[in-house]
Amino acid sequence: MDTLLEKDRIYRPSLESVKQAAERISKVVLKTPLAESFTYSNKFRANVMLKREDLQQVRSYKIRGAYNKISSLTHEQHEKGVICASAGNHAQGVAFACNKLKVKGVIYMPGTTPKQKVEQTRMFGGEWVEVVLKGDTYDDSFKSAMKQMHEQGLVFIHPFDDEKVIEGQATIALEILEQSDEPIDYIFAPLGGGGLLAGVSSMIKELSPNTKIIGIEPEGAPSMKTSLKEGRVIELENIERFVDGASVQKVGSRNFAICRENLDDMITVPEGKICQTILDLYNQDAIVVEPAGAMAISALDSYAEEIQGKNVVCIVSGSNNDIIRMAEIKERALLYSGLKHYFVITFPQRAGALKEFVAKVLGPNDDITHFEYSKKHNRSNGPAVVGIELKDPNDFEPLVDRMKKKNFYGEYLNDNPNLFQFLI
Repeated sequence: MDTLLEKDRIYRPSLESVKQAAERISKVVLKTPLAESFTYSNKFRANVMLKREDLQQVRSYKIRGAYNKISSLTHEQHEKGVICASAGNHAQGVAFACNKLKVKGVIYMPGTTPKQKVEQTRMFGGEWVEVVLKGDTYDDSFKSAMKQMHEQGLVFIHPFDDEKVIEGQATIALEILEQSDEPIDYIFAPLGGGGLLAGVSSMIKELSPNTKIIGIEPEGAPSMKTSLKEGRVIELENIERFVDGASVQKVGSRNFAICRENLDDMITVPEGKICQTILDLYNQDAIVVEPAGAMAISALDSYAEEIQGKNVVCIVSGSNNDIIRMAEIKERALLYSGLKHYFVITFPQRAGALKEFVAKVLGPNDDITHFEYSKKHNRSNGPAVVGIELKDPNDFEPLVDRMKKKNFYGEYLNDNPNLFQFLI
């Protein structure tokens, strides 16, 4: 087992170190609002407050840890410069800190990083930052960054498994306690590598020990939940990377040790549920969040009974969401809610077959949103991939029954992920 997990070696951020971090970052980091959400307070019959880290200058909490780490380095380390690897929010936090502190930085990002995030990183860093696009994944960028770090003696700024980074993220807890007029019963917070929850949970357990702390991971990347179950840090072989701000294969060792002691629960939420929350926040409250930023709110349904009448805080961690992702977000939300379904339909290759399908199979509120058909053989039945959007998930079974009775049904694709990804 990692020696960091030995009882006498576990790192815990102290209240004094976090207060020092709060002072250190105060000139550049916003004290974000703790705002009541009327929408979710009414829905869950609780006092639900949102800690709006999406309103930071770099649109995520990552600036806290990055600035605290870089500003705490020695003059000699500043002269040599810093380096990091990131595909998003951490890169922008490091870039912003380098610009403010006049420290040269090198930021490695995968070549697949959306152009918007690359441009934002360059904008925040200005002349003080060099952005290097390398490889197809974060791991590729990380290896390249580590190589240059060793060659040039640069300081690596880790996105989550670093004491100063954890202490910077912990300043959120001090603000929450200062801003809340009432004792807090629950805090829901997203978890990727674990830096945010390690810091926040340490301060909350010391200053408000009766507050329950719930960590949330994406269903497709349950790194911390798996590690807690096994009692040691586990590196997952494959993860779903859709929630890019919180999908990691391996959590930080320091963070695991802290979270194992402090968390009251560690749960996962489906990516489709997260997407629905993103749409709800935009449509109902005009709040734009990224997938990781929606995770805490997405978990409230799992605690609907427990939080009634309670004071609840959800940490909205960031809003760096590329507009080109909205089509996929809507699609995933519809699939999760049972309103979007894909089929292979066997159409008789005769005039009027499609008309019969529309008139006799589709319900009055069903819409065809995807249709792909080509005749490539001489068989009497030609397959088509058809996407159908429903108004009510209860309309699904009657739709399938009508397909089968009229001999149109071929295969249901939603339950066949490999074929679904290939065809859609």
